[in-house]
Amino acid sequence: MIEDLLKAAILGIVQGLTEFLPVSSTGHLILVEKILGVDQDTYGLSFDAALHLGTLLALLVFFGTAWLRLAGGALRTVTSRSMSDPEGRLAWLIVLGTIPAGILGFALESKVEDAFRSPFLVATMLIAFSAVFLLAESLASRTRTISDLTWVDSVTIGFAQAVALVPGISRSGSTICAGLFRGMERQDAARFAFLLSAPIIAGAGGKQLLHVAKQVSDGKLGGDDVAFFAIGFIFAAIVGYASIAFLMRFLMTNSLRPFVYYRVGLGLTVYAVLLVQAIV
Repeated sequence: MIEDLLKAAILGIVQGLTEFLPVSSTGHLILVEKILGVDQDTYGLSFDAALHLGTLLALLVFFGTAWLRLAGGALRTVTSRSMSDPEGRLAWLIVLGTIPAGILGFALESKVEDAFRSPFLVATMLIAFSAVFLLAESLASRTRTISDLTWVDSVTIGFAQAVALVPGISRSGSTICAGLFRGMERQDAARFAFLLSAPIIAGAGGKQLLHVAKQVSDGKLGGDDVAFFAIGFIFAAIVGYASIAFLMRFLMTNSLRPFVYYRVGLGLTVYAVLLVQAIV
């Protein structure tokens, strides 16, 4: 039992670190779960959802006052029938940007649960999408802030978030890059990316949570399993909060290039391991 809880803590730390850093949390979870030998039939995507809900809590706490302002602003736009309120306008841009990932996620759900959970695919996407990071950095003007966002920006960044359903791409990486392509400052691109991710994380995690609750009520998951989920959730929340704070500070003075080196290095390492396994 202690060994299982340690695995849950490790996976929670991995999720917390990689959900917000542009290195692909799902890709890392697929790789680390295979290394640790986590039972995919018992846990798999359900446990991943618990970890994502942990990072959702980190998002809600870190941007706590911002969420309240956005909710108040959205309400004011409804009552006044005007989009002149900056917070309200941003709230509706987040809603608009959530739609592409919501639709694509529903359409590709079976693929995400099966074919997309491949170490080879993860390694390929880690390396291939790194080129987008470099291109975004080289072309970005970084002259616009989050207050300059338009509906075109929101939809564009929303489609970038939808593309990140493929493990190895990275939700934060794809949306930050999209923000850079639209001329945003790095820190503002990251802020909008994080705010935009919350509804998708909540939707996907909430759906899987209902599945977990059904498994508990049916007796398929016991107290030890619930403890496994809880430990992962707690560590993901704590480490996720620290990761958000780190990246927001980091992007004030640094580019995405260090993450490119990490992604390519990890991708090549996975290729090497898969090659050795194939030979042996």
